[in-house]
Amino acid sequence: MTQEPHKTPELAPPAGPEGVPAPLTRDEEVKLAMGWLHTARFLTTAAQLHHLPAYDLPEVAFVGRSNAGKSTCINTMTQQKRLAYASKTPGRTQHINLFALGRQAQTDAVLADLPGYGYAAVPKQDKIRWQQVMANYLMTRPNLKGIVLLCDPRLGLTELDEILLDIMRPRVMDGLQFLVLLTKADKLNRTDAQKALSITRLQAGGGEVQLFSALKRQGLDEVSLKLWQWTHPKVKDPEPTAIES
Repeated sequence: MTQEPHKTPELAPPAGPEGVPAPLTRDEEVKLAMGWLHTARFLTTAAQLHHLPAYDLPEVAFVGRSNAGKSTCINTMTQQKRLAYASKTPGRTQHINLFALGRQAQTDAVLADLPGYGYAAVPKQDKIRWQQVMANYLMTRPNLKGIVLLCDPRLGLTELDEILLDIMRPRVMDGLQFLVLLTKADKLNRTDAQKALSITRLQAGGGEVQLFSALKRQGLDEVSLKLWQWTHPKVKDPEPTAIES
């Protein structure tokens, strides 16, 4: 079935006096970020790193174990039901899928959906190959601006998640943005949710941690805003220059 085209919302911030963009409130910026994510569309898929297109656009990668809710998270944030594909056999999707963001002729960022890892039914050689591909991607993709690691808080960060954290730690220390998203938060009571947050913050190694529920839309505003800010950093005002008299 062909997916119906979606309307592209207005992305331009409101103009102030004399055409100068007015500062946005947080609610306005969240609305802008969510409208921007709604423009997501399939760009390309790649089985190997050298098949990925080269460009200067900021890229944000989504990674996580199979069954962590990665596809559901991407589809919820982009307000599309089938943008990210979840295989009926977890772990069998073995391509990097890229989604363009921005107006049709003005793509300004890309989401990268990396294959889920750690599922027992996948042959060992496939696991090793994809662990190597993902490690190379995370270490070498030059335009990578941020990583979202999805984790089921009922399981916590696993050994494979810890390996991934070690791989990307040098880039995080160099300024790469990093978020651990605790999915399926609706399945936790308040006490268990706070416990999961506290434990994961200790393990995250410099990354931020956020609860998320696609069902309850918990954390949707915060994550949308974060992705917008990662890929649209505000330009700092220049330092004043001393003028000699």
